[in-house]
Amino acid sequence: MVDHLANTEINSQRIAAVENCFGASGQPLALPGRVLLGEGILTKECRKKPKPRIFFLFNDILVYGSIIINKRKYNSQHIIPLEDVTLETLPDTLQMKNRWMIKTSKKSFVVSAASLTERKEWISHLEECIKHLLTKTGRQPCREHAAPWIPDKATDICMRCTQTKFSTLTRRHHCRKCGFVVCADCSRQRFLMPRLSPKPLRVCNLCYRQLLAEKKKEAEADRRQTVPIRSAIQGYEPSSGDDSDKSDDDKAEQWPADTEFYTSEVSWSSFHS
Repeated sequence: MVDHLANTEINSQRIAAVENCFGASGQPLALPGRVLLGEGILTKECRKKPKPRIFFLFNDILVYGSIIINKRKYNSQHIIPLEDVTLETLPDTLQMKNRWMIKTSKKSFVVSAASLTERKEWISHLEECIKHLLTKTGRQPCREHAAPWIPDKATDICMRCTQTKFSTLTRRHHCRKCGFVVCADCSRQRFLMPRLSPKPLRVCNLCYRQLLAEKKKEAEADRRQTVPIRSAIQGYEPSSGDDSDKSDDDKAEQWPADTEFYTSEVSWSSFHS
């Protein structure tokens, strides 16, 4: 189907329509060989509460954004390379049903479909595209994924010290390594994780100690590897230089248990055939 639709006028029109909906806030999406396969609205589990998001599946990327006017205007565009995606089916909760997780090296999050059939279609088409892309590029599936953020309302106390209770004055924070909801005292440290960001990110105390230990092990391994090389070069004197690597959250909102993002009138936007 991808080969059939690639470089056709109808495919170009569909991609142009998506670009127009995102407007100047979005990135250009048209590329040679890129095909828009399907689209639809999914509920994304955000840190404050579940929110509807528009998703577009291409043969090489997954694009999603916030809905301003459906079919007319979207913003907050996110582009995820499919070769970096791994999927995991999740059990239902009281707030969300037909859930699964989209895991990548930079960001992982939970989404849900309006029906079990929709979830099966999404996962089936995503897995097919990922498999085809990995076969084409010769890459191995991604094995290191960012931790999904646990929703604010999942806990009323810090998930590390289990003592601090959250309130209007005592704010919630998220560890960028484990995704736990933690208090300020349990997340005062920052650590540079280039895979996630070029800047040091907030991490909880436990993850900070683990990251420091991992960094120390890597430094020792590098030092052991360089010793034989240095000793083999006569007159070589190593440098004595010392190299080192050196957005607050909003107030939580209530998450009504009876919030519904889908009605019987909301139908699946079927994959293009």
